[in-house]
Amino acid sequence: MATQEKTVSTSSDDSKGNGAPPLVKRRGLEGVVALDSELSDIDGQKGQLLYRGYDIRDLAENTTFEEVAHLLWKGHLPTRAELDALHEQLQAERALPATTLEMLKQVPDDANPMAVLRTIVSALAFVDDEADEMSPEANYRKALRIASRMPTILAAYDRLRKGQDPMAPLANVSTAYDFLYMLNGEEPGEAAERTFDACLVLHAEHGLNASTFTGRVIGSTLSDMYSAIPGAIGALKGPLHGGANIEVRKMLMEIDASGQSPAAYVKQKLANKERVMGFGHRVYKVLDPRATILSDMLEELSREKGEMQWYDISHEIMETMEAEKGLAANVDFFSASIYHMLGIDIDLYTPIFALSRVTGWTAHLLEQWSDNRLIRPRAEYVGPRNLTATPIDER
Repeated sequence: MATQEKTVSTSSDDSKGNGAPPLVKRRGLEGVVALDSELSDIDGQKGQLLYRGYDIRDLAENTTFEEVAHLLWKGHLPTRAELDALHEQLQAERALPATTLEMLKQVPDDANPMAVLRTIVSALAFVDDEADEMSPEANYRKALRIASRMPTILAAYDRLRKGQDPMAPLANVSTAYDFLYMLNGEEPGEAAERTFDACLVLHAEHGLNASTFTGRVIGSTLSDMYSAIPGAIGALKGPLHGGANIEVRKMLMEIDASGQSPAAYVKQKLANKERVMGFGHRVYKVLDPRATILSDMLEELSREKGEMQWYDISHEIMETMEAEKGLAANVDFFSASIYHMLGIDIDLYTPIFALSRVTGWTAHLLEQWSDNRLIRPRAEYVGPRNLTATPIDER
């Protein structure tokens, strides 16, 4: 369906004397370019994603999550010395302040992990002397602190709700390794660390999506990072943005329990005009490049564990959707099975998305503040006019 576009007349106050062109309205701002960014580029027709000029497959295969964080924050891939320094900085900030840990202990066991993450990240402002300091140096340090502590927050909450003590962060290990260790209470294997690290790389940045745009809008008011990042987390919490991989996992379990073939299940869903989660994308018109990488990783992980079940089901679903609807899989489709095989609970899938995307969110905030302009779009009024108010006793 073609994008709905409408020319909207400006009011006399807006257009008087300035020669302003008429406004253009598109539902959901689809296709509207709101700002310039050097962080990532998406070609939906080619199925290509670049971070600062580097193809996503190149980065996933040849760099680590920390290297990508440096790329997004600093504009270039780090030297060995720069990477060592970044590792030190991240590790120095991973442990949670005592007051933050006490706050986590008061959270109900059945709380939504995304709500926990949103609230605790916001509360980190209470223990940061630079919370309202807006210099570029202070904002970079806050980006480091938030990115370092989000994995610790999530792992600590998951263990607390299971009646277990939180694990203290390790020294001299990667973000991927440390999170899996703090979550599961045991050091992960090499394949698990490598796979999870690549997942973090693939989710780190993706243009002006809903959560990133939310963060930049908040940042454009010159509000602080501890306001903007919880706002981005709130946007990611919505099922149309960050929750799709949870629905994919539920679908896979439903197919497995039913004994129905994946192809028959999909065809029945389509016949009932129900949505099959993990397919289609607002930007990509061909296969999401991140999905192809995750597909390869899922196959490798499945063969290593001797458990091909989820890989086989996933590929039969993918082939059926391609044949029936011409729709390609997106990044959520394969990440669901990978997280399951890493022993991660289903309600942590979206928070893990946030652990990665926070690097992109904070990079966008640093970019926004480097040349800030308040983001203030217009809305076309479509309500009634010429109404008059009657006294309250006559209504």
